[in-house]
Amino acid sequence: MTELYVVFSVAGTEYGVPASYVSQLETYQGKTQVPGTAKHVTGIVQVRGRVVPLVDLRELFGHPPLEPTVDTRIVVVESGARRVGLLVDKGREVLRIDPTQIQATPELVEEHSRGFFGGLVQLGPRLIMLLDLQEVLGEETAHERSAQRLEAGHGDRAALPQPADVGAAAPGLARER
Repeated sequence: MTELYVVFSVAGTEYGVPASYVSQLETYQGKTQVPGTAKHVTGIVQVRGRVVPLVDLRELFGHPPLEPTVDTRIVVVESGARRVGLLVDKGREVLRIDPTQIQATPELVEEHSRGFFGGLVQLGPRLIMLLDLQEVLGEETAHERSAQRLEAGHGDRAALPQPADVGAAAPGLARER
């Protein structure tokens, strides 16, 4: 039985992810940068009314930046409750791949690729690297936890200065009673 994969390219290499994880493929129309995120989390984008973090795969894979073109795409993937946009150079196609065609990533590549690849497929002269989305998306874990801590602190009234505390801490300000 074959499975569908969405295939795209980054820096001249083709990559694939199971289509079951892809919710949509969008044209890149810009981003909003967010200070303090990992370098490969290039910002946030709004996709069909939802804000999602944007992971630049060129940056994550150690390639030099490239100005976006008309071919630049955002592959929106979902894994569990996490939804992330992957910024890619070109969205290519959807292919049916027989799981028996998937080969293990060579050991030397696996050792130095930080676990991003779950295998590869050779289709004639084409070589398609299959991404392990759990590893690719896991790169954000520390930043997601930080955001959750900040959000939790923001919602915790005890952690925020109360009006009485502000007046007490700032001489010359009158407290309301």
